[in-house]
Amino acid sequence: MNEKEQQFNEAAVLIDKVKQEISRFIVGQEEVTEQVLWSIFAGGHVLLEGLPGLGKTMLVRTISECMDLEFSRIQFTPDLMPSDITGTMLLQPDEDGKQQFIFHEGPLFSHIVLADEINRATPKTQSSLLEAMGEKTVTVMGETKQLEQPFFVLATQNPIDMEGTYPLPEAQMDRFICKIHVSYPSKEELKQIVLRTTGKETIKIEKAASIEDVIFLQQLVKEVLVSDEMLDYAVSIIASTHPNTEESPEVVQKYVQFGSGPRGLQSLIKMAKARALFAGRYHVSAGDLKQTAYPVLRHRLLLNFEAEASGVLADSIIAEVVESAYKLGKGLSV
Repeated sequence: MNEKEQQFNEAAVLIDKVKQEISRFIVGQEEVTEQVLWSIFAGGHVLLEGLPGLGKTMLVRTISECMDLEFSRIQFTPDLMPSDITGTMLLQPDEDGKQQFIFHEGPLFSHIVLADEINRATPKTQSSLLEAMGEKTVTVMGETKQLEQPFFVLATQNPIDMEGTYPLPEAQMDRFICKIHVSYPSKEELKQIVLRTTGKETIKIEKAASIEDVIFLQQLVKEVLVSDEMLDYAVSIIASTHPNTEESPEVVQKYVQFGSGPRGLQSLIKMAKARALFAGRYHVSAGDLKQTAYPVLRHRLLLNFEAEASGVLADSIIAEVVESAYKLGKGLSV
């Protein structure tokens, strides 16, 4: 066994350990958990959308605890100011009694930041968070400060009660590597949730990985191979989301106003690489691209009024896009 194979085997053991530790506390939501982990190891930020009380905050907190990552939660409100999340300069006396400006770090200075109900903050505050996401820095009083690595933002949105909110513009939504839907648990899962959370026994999350392990897995994801064939398939998927191209399916031409751009392609490849690593493979398959296309593209398709009026969802369009692109590249291996 060469060194690279050994690294991939170690990664598989580590990933399995993390998933088992999370499942000790989080009931169900296996798909959501996996997609969040793919995003973290792909080095991207996540937009979680779901109704209140479905365990979004608890999932993020559990992931941070089992990977020994510093966690902070920001509850976004309309009166939240940029300095409330980035930190601010305060005038304080030094050892000699002289007044000096001292920087006090805000909640953004953590490894995992949960931006709860991001659409309730004003665009000014949202933009300071998006600078941190894009540049891994914050700017306070003209001074730029580097954030510690690894750094992830997991933002939540409530799909109901939208009055008084500030929806993220499409250009800012594009900064999230994926958008994950959190659905209702099943009857059996509801029962398990109650048994685990209302009894006298408290489940303590054990550390399954370290910060160094997270950085190691991020680096390993980058080394997963993508063949020319798979890259062409990924490019076809993105191109098929554009309504003005010949190869786009009829449903795209009818219901999509704007499709995905280059950042969508980058995100698709990164997520497919992370999924391949989770499956213990050194290369991306067509199956990886098919499965990751849904969370990667659902917030990158801007649907027209006809789609909204007809109740057409982004996921149904993505399904057509994936199959259409697959047929264009016949003979692809799954």
